[in-house]
Amino acid sequence: MKKIIIVGSGIVGSAIAYELSNNSEFDITLIDEKNPGTGATGAALGILMAIISLKTKGRAWKLRELSLKRYKTLISELENFTGLSIPHNRQGIVKLLFTEEELQRYAKLAQFRASQGYKLDIWDQSLLKFHCPEINTSSIVGAVYSPDDWQVSPTFLTKALVKGASMKGVKCIFGEKVKGLNIRSENHTEVILENQSLSADIVIIATGLGTSSLLESLHIPIEIKPVLGQALLVKYDQWQSKEDFNPVITGNDIHIAPMGNNEFWLGATVEFPDSKGEVIAKDQLLQNLRSDAIAFCPSLAQAPIMLSWTGKRPRPEGKSAPIIEKLEPYKNIILATGHYRNGVLLAPATALIIKEMIT
Repeated sequence: MKKIIIVGSGIVGSAIAYELSNNSEFDITLIDEKNPGTGATGAALGILMAIISLKTKGRAWKLRELSLKRYKTLISELENFTGLSIPHNRQGIVKLLFTEEELQRYAKLAQFRASQGYKLDIWDQSLLKFHCPEINTSSIVGAVYSPDDWQVSPTFLTKALVKGASMKGVKCIFGEKVKGLNIRSENHTEVILENQSLSADIVIIATGLGTSSLLESLHIPIEIKPVLGQALLVKYDQWQSKEDFNPVITGNDIHIAPMGNNEFWLGATVEFPDSKGEVIAKDQLLQNLRSDAIAFCPSLAQAPIMLSWTGKRPRPEGKSAPIIEKLEPYKNIILATGHYRNGVLLAPATALIIKEMIT
């Protein structure tokens, strides 16, 4: 059997473990110093923006479309197989548009998506107010609605992926750090942990922000830098909806994601490292985020804050996100990292590409 070690149990590494577990010829081990889904995955809103994205060709679009197709079967497949419930919202995404130029751009996108077999609806102010009565339309010219894009809980999904993989024979080692890699031959790598060493035919690096330090032992400089995000969880039990229509609402990169139980995530800021490479959460940006969300939906001013969190996304330097490739010159080490803000969206596509690379 081919021995495969996956380092990193965020949503990307867990998706890879699950997809590979369907092949009985693989002996798979999933390793992480933390519990599954507690890194960048745990700091994601899980909003899947594929059809509504302006990407229409090339690698960026192909990854989105591949993930979207897999997501249509993945959630129910995992729930049926593992018995776990994965919270998700399949009521689509409403993107608010603020200029006539934006409206025209998305009208053209809707025509193009129709030629691909996907649907986007263009709403004027009155239609937007009809479908989403909470929206203040005074500064908004219209909206685009994508019924094929949706939202999923990244943490619950990751836990289901890990359980599904383990039920199919994947061995899991959590709470133990991988300290380095030792290349024994072209087809043999030693993965050095704190208390043991494991040999592998193939090593898959899905460590996000931990990628740079892990590859130091191989003297290969791949820079993955943190970009911090802050978000707020609020509760509001007077939210108005048309016939229980409760999609994700987004505008000017501010997302309002209904989570059930009258709770909503408001997110997320985008905060880059300073000149010293440090990322420090700025309270003013979090306040601005809340103010912008209230400008779209004024009733949120009455919604008490239940929770606030910060999380770091892995952004590659000098390479396009995400990095899905063999680590030259080592043909048995594969990188699946640096997904930046699209880890949840692109995890299924990444897993399928890695599976194809191996098989």
